[in-house]
Amino acid sequence: MADKRDYYEVLGVDKRAYDDEIKKAFRKQSKKYHPDLNPGDKAAEEKFKEVNEAYQVLSDSQKRQKYDQFGHAGVDPNFGAGAGGAGGFNDFDFGDIFGDIFSGFGFGGGNGGGRRRGPSRGADVRKTIEITFEEAALGCKKKINITANEKCSSCSGTGAAPGTSAETCPNCNGSGQVRTQQRTMLGYMTNVTTCPKCNGNGRIIKNPCKDCRGTGRVRKSKTVEINIPAGIDNGQTIQLSGKGEAGELGAPNGDLLLTVRVREHALFKRRGSDVYLEMPVSFVQAALGASLTVPTIYGAVEYDIPEGTQPGTVFRLREKGIPFLQGKGKGDEYVTVKVEVPKNLSDKQKTVLREHFDSDKHYKQKKSFMDKMKDFLK
Repeated sequence: MADKRDYYEVLGVDKRAYDDEIKKAFRKQSKKYHPDLNPGDKAAEEKFKEVNEAYQVLSDSQKRQKYDQFGHAGVDPNFGAGAGGAGGFNDFDFGDIFGDIFSGFGFGGGNGGGRRRGPSRGADVRKTIEITFEEAALGCKKKINITANEKCSSCSGTGAAPGTSAETCPNCNGSGQVRTQQRTMLGYMTNVTTCPKCNGNGRIIKNPCKDCRGTGRVRKSKTVEINIPAGIDNGQTIQLSGKGEAGELGAPNGDLLLTVRVREHALFKRRGSDVYLEMPVSFVQAALGASLTVPTIYGAVEYDIPEGTQPGTVFRLREKGIPFLQGKGKGDEYVTVKVEVPKNLSDKQKTVLREHFDSDKHYKQKKSFMDKMKDFLK
C-alpha cells in the first residue's frame, strides 16, 4: 500500500470532483492505456490496472467515503473494504467499465454509463474586456453584460412545478443505475447500466415547472460588476467564482473567466512592472542641462538632467511604474533621453555653432575619433 499513488492523482481529478468528472477522466485514461491499444506494453498494462482500481473506488460513493477518510487502508481487502481491482474479480464492475469505453463492441450493455449521473456543475462563461493602459496599471471597476443560464426563480432550481417536488425513481430506487449480476468461472460479474426511466438522475419530475420546463434553469441577461486589480497585464484572466452558468438542478454555478486586453499607450511601454518612456529634449537642454517635466502614470514630475547629457542616457524614477499584482510595491519608470537635432538653422546660427565647436579644445569625443581616423588612414 505504501507504494500506491493517490487515486485522485491516478485519474487526474480534484478531490471535490463530481461523479461525471471522475467518469470522464476514467474513460480518457482507460483509452490511453488499454492493452488492446498498447499491445505488448507492460507499463501501459500496469497503468490500465491502476486506473481501473482507482475508478472502482472513486466511482462508488461508499468506497470513496472510506478512502477519503482512511486512505488506501480504508478500501484494502485486508481491512474488509474490498477495493475491486486490488482484491480479485469478485463483484468487479466489468459492465460499467467497458460499457462506457467500448460500447458497441460487445462489452457491458444498456445505455453506456452505469453510475448515477447526478446534476452537473454549471459551465464556465468566458468573456474578453478591453481597458486602457492606465486602468490596467491603477485598477478600475467595469460592468459587463453576459447572457447565461440562471437558476429558475419559480421552482428555485428544482425543475418541479411550484408546490410539487421530484419523486424517487421506482425503477432504480434513486440510485440512477440498474445492476444485473452473473456468475462466471472468475466469480460474479456485475453489469451496471444507466436507469432508462430516469436517465441516471435517480428521480422523476412528474409535474415540471412551466417556466424552465423541468430543467431548473432559464436563460437571462445580467450585468456583472468587475473589480480590475491594479497591475494586471495584457492577456491575463480574472476568475470570478460562481458567476458563470447555473448548475443543473441545484448543482454549483460555473465561473466567469474574464480575459483582459490592454490598449497600447501613446507614450508608455510596459515590461513586467516597469514603465519605459522616450523623452525628447532639445540640443540646448542636453548641452546646458535643464529641468524637465516628465510624464508618469501618476502625473507629471520634475527631473533635472545635467549639462552634457548624451543621447540615449537613461534615468530612473523609482516606484513610478506598475503596482505589483501580487504583494506590495511598484516597479520603476525608465526614461531614455532622445536629443532632437535642430533643423533649418539660420546662417547666423550655423556660424555660431561652427565657431564654438571647431575651436572647442574640450570636445574630447571628437578629438578621440579624429585620432582614431588618422591612425586608420595611415
